[in-house]
Amino acid sequence: MARDAAAVAEAAGVFDALPGGARPFGGRAAELAALTVAAGRPSAGRGRLLVLAGRPGSGRTALAVRWARSVAGDYPDGLLYARMSAPDGTRVGSGRAARMLLDQLGEQPGLALLPGAAEEDPACEALRDALGSRRALLLLDDVRDTGQVWPLLAEKTGSVLLATTSGPLTGIDGIDPVILGGLEHRVSVDLLSELVGGTRISCDPVGAAELAEACANRPAALRLAAGWLRGEPRLPVTEAAERLRRPPEQSRERSREEAAEQADTVPVVEGDPLRGAFEPAYRRLPAARARLLRLCTLAPGQQVDLRTASALVGCPAPEAGAGLAALAELELLEREPPAADGTERYRVPGRLYGRLLELRTEVDRPSELELARARLLERLVRLVDSARLLLDPAAGPNPDPLPGPLRLRSAAHAGQWLLGEREQLLAAVADAVGQGDLDGTAGRLVAALLRALPLTGEAAPADLHALHESVLKVAERQGSPRRAAAALLNLGDLQADADRWEQAAERYRRAVELSRGAGDEAGCARALEAVGHCHRALGDPLRAADAYGRALALRQAVGDQVTEARLLVRLAEAHIALRRFEEALREYRSAAAVLRRLGEAEGERQVAALAARLRQHLGQEGLRPLSE
Repeated sequence: MARDAAAVAEAAGVFDALPGGARPFGGRAAELAALTVAAGRPSAGRGRLLVLAGRPGSGRTALAVRWARSVAGDYPDGLLYARMSAPDGTRVGSGRAARMLLDQLGEQPGLALLPGAAEEDPACEALRDALGSRRALLLLDDVRDTGQVWPLLAEKTGSVLLATTSGPLTGIDGIDPVILGGLEHRVSVDLLSELVGGTRISCDPVGAAELAEACANRPAALRLAAGWLRGEPRLPVTEAAERLRRPPEQSRERSREEAAEQADTVPVVEGDPLRGAFEPAYRRLPAARARLLRLCTLAPGQQVDLRTASALVGCPAPEAGAGLAALAELELLEREPPAADGTERYRVPGRLYGRLLELRTEVDRPSELELARARLLERLVRLVDSARLLLDPAAGPNPDPLPGPLRLRSAAHAGQWLLGEREQLLAAVADAVGQGDLDGTAGRLVAALLRALPLTGEAAPADLHALHESVLKVAERQGSPRRAAAALLNLGDLQADADRWEQAAERYRRAVELSRGAGDEAGCARALEAVGHCHRALGDPLRAADAYGRALALRQAVGDQVTEARLLVRLAEAHIALRRFEEALREYRSAAAVLRRLGEAEGERQVAALAARLRQHLGQEGLRPLSE
């Protein structure tokens, strides 16, 4: 390709959310042309879908990114990106992916896109609607099954979905996948030459050919081998090829079944050239750097920078930054696009995750891993609190500032960091709550995020929903009914704001039960009042009046007169809907009396006006309360 793909995309001036591409990039001219031809075919039925299939390490993501940037000018509404599986193989739901893609499109997800009990996540429909009038290219990376893709396919759109996968996607008609094998042998040798540099490859063509063959001409294995050679400048290429052909050490190997049970992932296949190229590169690492690489697998989403890496390892930030850069030089980490503040970011390659997890289990003690996770969570709590204090000057100065290299410098910097790291922060919460051994620190991180994210002005309701769900899970695990009830109230409020009254009522009713069991009369009254709102919105004033009445009795018992007056007005409104006019006027009079005792003259006037309006309406309708 005459021009670098990244330069083409930049010149087109389109939004680009794709990961950093592989450099140098070798070969694949036929596959690039096949994708271009496939993109030009008219779609049959729902949406245009291109599929790029290849084994891990075949360079499928790099090829997809390369092609997408080369055709950026055809998609002026952006190059979007979503990973459809975690490194451990867990599939990402289409709804979560849709929310990420909507965010990249600049669409505010809104309350209607909260996760719900519907058969299809509403975010998927919103994404299809957004794509209907746009020309965007969506790269869905590492798709596991058709169910992740089908809900995202829009009809009658100029947009295209490109899915990378390890195998064919069945269930969607008209898909002719582009299949990736190894590189051409000549291209493999040329790639080695560019990666290693100097004359080592050109001066030993036989050794270079043997090394490419030992790597099965697969790009990921070739890059690892090249990184190994760069780190050992005196190692002959022929000897490197010979070492890669040796069978891996078997002394500490576990069976596939044991590895899958302990690592919760698919282990690397024995004899895989990718593993063969990884082992010598890993073995030559200094102990501290090898530990850093293993602990990077604990980072949320396996994405790391000097802030998170220094916490995991327990070292100064500059040292962690240098270690990450060195590992990336050896092709053991992938470089990600830098953060908004310029901080370098890296990712553990999914193709290496399984072996690193095995090594972490073999080498690192569980207590060390727990300590590393605790340090990371504590670091994230301090960062989020620091961001909140910068975004809310009225909160006062930061009593515990972070060291200089880690510090957030301004409100703008804090907002950029919070929004840029939002996915990783939410992933950190999910990881911590899922493991359940650091609930205290995880709870502090949730509380910090709930205070800080709304200050950015871009707090997605779905994110707040996920955080309150985490609070609920921890509270239930710890046997704390009051905290669980509070989480349910917050979840119910989010559902009510989205006009999902039935789901909200279910949350509120559970909160009533928990509050009653805990002897929390105020919490029970709050939940009962919310239940009344739901019944009222659902057109059931009888049940609304019952809920309001029970909440009123609890508020009167504790002497909460402000809330008592509000509930009396709500109860009057429910009576009016039931045409119980006598009862409605009685509740209005009671509310006015309460407000008079409180000295709330304005509130008393407003209630009196409501009662007067009701009397006027009754007079016009020829109806009179029994008392008149």
